[in-house]
Amino acid sequence: MDFDVIVLGDYCLDLIFTGLESLPILGTEIEAKGFAMEPGGACNTSLALHRLGVRTAWAVEFGTDDFSKYVLQKFRDEKFPEDLFIFSKGPVRKITVSLSYPGDRAFIAYYDPGNMVQTALRGLTTKTARIVVIPALFLGPALQAGSLIAKAKKIDIFMDGNSTTDRTILDPQIRTALKVVRFFSPNSKEARRLTQMQDIQDAAKKLGEFCQTVIIKDGANGSWCCDSGNIYYEPAIRIKAVDTTGAGDCFNAGFIKAWVDKKSIQECLFWGNIAGGLSTQLPGANNYHLSVEEIEKIISRRKK
Repeated sequence: MDFDVIVLGDYCLDLIFTGLESLPILGTEIEAKGFAMEPGGACNTSLALHRLGVRTAWAVEFGTDDFSKYVLQKFRDEKFPEDLFIFSKGPVRKITVSLSYPGDRAFIAYYDPGNMVQTALRGLTTKTARIVVIPALFLGPALQAGSLIAKAKKIDIFMDGNSTTDRTILDPQIRTALKVVRFFSPNSKEARRLTQMQDIQDAAKKLGEFCQTVIIKDGANGSWCCDSGNIYYEPAIRIKAVDTTGAGDCFNAGFIKAWVDKKSIQECLFWGNIAGGLSTQLPGANNYHLSVEEIEKIISRRKK
């Protein structure tokens, strides 16, 4: 097997403003107390997995623009495998401005057209792995094509719930998408929106009717999982959050690391909570360098 995990999806360069006292108002200026420029998007889970020692490949397209070059250099500095990197002639700019508050954040984004689907399918056809990660709720024929390739190669699909759609599980496309993935990992807002249910356990059970393993990330409230109809819960670790940007992606990396190491669902949730929680201590998802050693120390202290 070539890798443990293949991550699909575009890079993004996040411009993160923290320490904001209010939301922006037209005609006025608010001053941030902190700023960071960090790789985001599918970068987050890819880099977190790599730092946790998971053999990870990332199917991504870079261009000739400065934003692509900046992110590419960050990954080269980390000695990240470039097996599935695609280099295009011309700009492939993927930029997000994040206005980050302790409990949530708002975004402004610009994305050049790219070849994400072709890049993803090429990655799936050329390499093997145990898990493929799709960092957003993805619908349509491309998912079906990818799922057929994954099934033929016995690769489990892990799909994040990241979305802004108002569609619910009454939508046949949503149901179809959930049925072809092994893991579905929305946050609590996304789970409630999809199911139209306020109770997290009820939402997990409902989504679990279509997907074997549903993981719901609820920030400081912890995380839930419905696995083959069984409900699990793990409280969050106590942490002073500076910026929650990418915390869900880091949670996914922690959960997947534990799963690859054949740990129980309960342990996977704890690994996810720790990885996601630790990442919020600095601006951006990647400024905090996650390590297996630190996570294992936190786990060992809890066991005492």
